[in-house]
Amino acid sequence: MKNPMLEAVSLVLEKLLLISNFKLFSSGTPGENKAMTTYSVNSFLRGDVLEVPRTNFTHYGIYLGDNRVAHMMPDILLALTDDKGLTQKVVSNKRLVLGVIVKVASIRVDTVEDFAYGADILVNHLDKSLKKKALLNEEVAQRAEKLLGTTSYSLLWNNCEHFVTYCRFGTAISPQSDKFCENVKIIIRDQRSVLASAVLGLASIVCLGMASYTTLPAIFIPFCLWMAG
Repeated sequence: MKNPMLEAVSLVLEKLLLISNFKLFSSGTPGENKAMTTYSVNSFLRGDVLEVPRTNFTHYGIYLGDNRVAHMMPDILLALTDDKGLTQKVVSNKRLVLGVIVKVASIRVDTVEDFAYGADILVNHLDKSLKKKALLNEEVAQRAEKLLGTTSYSLLWNNCEHFVTYCRFGTAISPQSDKFCENVKIIIRDQRSVLASAVLGLASIVCLGMASYTTLPAIFIPFCLWMAG
């Protein structure tokens, strides 16, 4: 049985991560303002991990050959329709953000151009940063192809980085998510966070009055931060 407290904490962390990366969805994102860039696909090998740096995060995919990239993309349309003619179109900003919120995505195949959105591409950069031994390229590509289709999505537990690390190394991990969680831990451990939350809680009570929706959070949040710290 799932722990309700852990689910609540996970939900809060995911919303914080979504908010912290919101600029990403308003600039240089799929289907909108895409730069016309030509890529030398001859330099990519089937099974390579392609990495596209962003402002606040990095997007990942597995190169399948013939100018095709398998990558995980959140998409609200997947929860609304089975029409492949609609869902196969390049994912727009609104579809992406709403897909993150409803936690639905697909591991889909797009061209290198549609995958990269005009940004520079790094190849197998995770091999160096994670210092892990990669599987054979053909096995990596086959793992990606077996996972194609609709899947659940989570910014923290099942994102594009989890997908490629599973395919490339056999273990699904996300250093980006881990780093975010570590930053949250640092904030929680900082006793100033307790004081700040207490002050904000008191301010909400003063402004909105003594009601359950103001009093309970004003007490509960500082207490949880204090206990966690």
